[in-house]
Amino acid sequence: MKKLFLLGLALYLFVACQDKQQTRYFESSPEIETFKANIKAYESQDWETWKANYADTAKIYHNANKQASPEETMNGMIQTLSNFSEYKLLDDATEIEMIIDKEGNTWVNYWNGWAAKAKVTGKTITVPIHITAQFIDGKIVNEYAYYDTSSMRATIAEVKEALESSTTTE
Repeated sequence: MKKLFLLGLALYLFVACQDKQQTRYFESSPEIETFKANIKAYESQDWETWKANYADTAKIYHNANKQASPEETMNGMIQTLSNFSEYKLLDDATEIEMIIDKEGNTWVNYWNGWAAKAKVTGKTITVPIHITAQFIDGKIVNEYAYYDTSSMRATIAEVKEALESSTTTE
C-alpha cells in the first residue's frame, strides 16, 4: 500500500511539474476588438477614434522601412482616400487572429481585401492587404502593413489626369 501511495505521489508530481503549453493563438480578445474598431473608424473616416487606438509613441510602417507617427499615417491616408469616391474592406475576406509570441508580445494579424472606386473615372480596384499590430496595455505600439500600391498609384494618376484634362477643356 505504501509503495502504491509513493508511486501515485511520484506520478502526480511528474505530471504536475510538466511545462504547461501556453495558448498562443486566439480568435477573440480585447485586442482583436480594438483592431476591429480601428478598421471601422478607418472605413467611416472617424480619424479621432482611429488615432485613439494608438499609443502616443506608436511606430507605423506601411510598405516602408521608415516609421511614421499615427498623425503622419492618418494624413497620408486622408490624402490617398481623397482620390476615391468610395472604399471599404471586404467583409467576406477578413481573417484576424491574435498571437502571443515567444517573448510574450501580443500581436494582432489581419488579412483582407481593400476595394475602392476612383473619383471621375469610376474605376474599381481591389488590393489584398496584411496588417500586423503589436499591442501593449490595449494600445497599438507598432504596426506593419503590406499591400501592393501599384494599382492604387495608377488609378490615382488616372484620376489626376482626368481632373487636369477637364479643367483645361473648360
